[in-house]
Amino acid sequence: MHSSAPATLSTATYRERLSPSLWALASAAVCGPMVALVLAPLDAVVGLLVGAAVGIAVVALLVAASPVVAVSPTHLHVGRARIELHYLGAVEAMTGEEARHARGPGLSPASWHLLRGGIDGIVRVAIDDADDPVTHWVFSSRTPERIVALVRAAHS
Repeated sequence: MHSSAPATLSTATYRERLSPSLWALASAAVCGPMVALVLAPLDAVVGLLVGAAVGIAVVALLVAASPVVAVSPTHLHVGRARIELHYLGAVEAMTGEEARHARGPGLSPASWHLLRGGIDGIVRVAIDDADDPVTHWVFSSRTPERIVALVRAAHS
C-alpha cells in the first residue's frame, strides 16, 4: 500500500503572496502619523515613537495577513482553501477586460473566489468533483499563466 505525506507550502513548486497594492500600503501607513498627532499634545517624542510603531505594525499586518496561492505536486492552495490537483478540470488564465468580466458579471454564485483589488490577473479552475457544490475556483494572481501551466503539467 502506497501512502504519501500531505503536501505543505514548503514543498510548493509555486508560491505567491497576494500582498496589498502600493496604494493600500501607503494608505495604511497614514495610521502612524495620525496616532502621532493624537499623542503629540501629551508628549511629542512618545507620539512620534508610538506613531512610527503603529504605522509599521499596520503595514506589516496587512502583508502578513495576505493570502498565499501555492501549487504543490499534489495540491492547489488558495488562501486557507486546499484541493487535490486530480479534482481540477479545465483551467484558464485571464487578464484585462476578460479578467474584469470574470470578477464582475461573469462571476458565478456557485463558484468559490478569492479576489484582490490591484491584481489584474485571474485564474479560473473548474472543479471535477460530483460531491462538491462549488463548480469553479476563481482567484487573483499576478502570474496566472504560470499557475495554469503548472496545473496542466500536473494533469499530464
